[in-house]
Amino acid sequence: MNTKTRDIIIIGAALFAMFFGAGNLIFPPSIGMMAGDEWLFSLFGFILTGIGLPVLGVIAVSKVGGTINNLSDHVGPIFSKILGSIIILAIGPLLAIPRTGATVYEIGIKPLFGSVHPLLVSVTYFSITLFFVINPSGIIDKIGKILTPILLIVTTTIIVKGILIPIGIPTKTVISMPFSKGFTNGYQTMDALGSIVMAGIVLVSLLEKGYTDKKEQINMTIKAGLIAGAGLLFIYGGLLYLGATSSGVFAANISKSELIVKITNNVLGSMGKIGMCVVVSAACLTTSIGLTAVVGNYFSDLSGGRISYRLIVTGTVLFSTIMAVIGVEQIVKLAVPLLVLVYPVAIILILLGLCDSLIKNKNIYKGAVTGALIISSFDALSAMNVQVGFLNDCMARLPFAAMGFGWVIPTVTMAALASLIPDKKDMKGQGKVLENY
Repeated sequence: MNTKTRDIIIIGAALFAMFFGAGNLIFPPSIGMMAGDEWLFSLFGFILTGIGLPVLGVIAVSKVGGTINNLSDHVGPIFSKILGSIIILAIGPLLAIPRTGATVYEIGIKPLFGSVHPLLVSVTYFSITLFFVINPSGIIDKIGKILTPILLIVTTTIIVKGILIPIGIPTKTVISMPFSKGFTNGYQTMDALGSIVMAGIVLVSLLEKGYTDKKEQINMTIKAGLIAGAGLLFIYGGLLYLGATSSGVFAANISKSELIVKITNNVLGSMGKIGMCVVVSAACLTTSIGLTAVVGNYFSDLSGGRISYRLIVTGTVLFSTIMAVIGVEQIVKLAVPLLVLVYPVAIILILLGLCDSLIKNKNIYKGAVTGALIISSFDALSAMNVQVGFLNDCMARLPFAAMGFGWVIPTVTMAALASLIPDKKDMKGQGKVLENY
């Protein structure tokens, strides 16, 4: 194996580890259980947002320069900062970090020590997080490198045994449009949002290994992304199928955390459940520490150092401690409006970033994002049960609105209209040509 191939495999494995968060284990089984015998259609939808978009996000950002600003600056520098802040808050203290704490309690502690109060677990968990974030050391990286393979082995064992000796058969589904359910539920992984941030890590890694040619970087990123995507497909696809086989076994109103615990217990027995609880808890901790550090660095840099890193991470941990107590299900519900608002914009930026070299008029970015944002804003209000009179009826009549894709046609329309407006950079370039002439 040559050096380049080995580096691609290493980066691909690293990407897989970054996307394969322990908290994400709870979503595929619940989607599969909901979809029942239509699980394959839900899997296709989930693949697009839970696997495809994150991989494409890393590739798109790598193509345009390696940072979120490179991807969104075509819309405007202020928009870029706002979007970046929303994404960091989403994968940080608002949603992802508290969810790791709630997952630790519901999967790691409650099944083994049911009498322990969730607040005590949350305080202890986030105190450990704060300790490592303020006093960074190599130990947490070493723990992460050990835990990810163990988590992967345990999960793979559950999937393989669950397929060979299923706990049940997928029952007839009662949901409509399983594809769109899988697609929109894939938002909850938040990996597409995270990919926009992670792309910079991949680029730095390639530069450190001596790969400076942009075409070579993009080519290697694509191959590494395919490796990561293949791993995620096996894990998420397997867990989603196991959820489908449990659709006739467990009550329909079972919580996401309880479902993965019960599946593990059925497939591997009580010892397997204990192993899963311990590994998931520890893996969530490494995720929490990493995300808290990202939040601290981002907002400290955004403020130009006026707000200290320590102050930001302390505030993040305190807020997350309180949020985690409300539980995974409530955090997931609170996430819906924000993710419905931001995801269409992220999808558009990723797709445009992939085609950036072909887009000569950058006004297309502004038009497309405006179209997506207008519709997704109404979708977010609808998710919060806020009615806006006749406008809600208008939005409901948009093509594909019933499937959750009402933003598609307005996005394309606004992008087309924006392309008719001359790009200021092009006009400046033409002016210089005429001046020289």
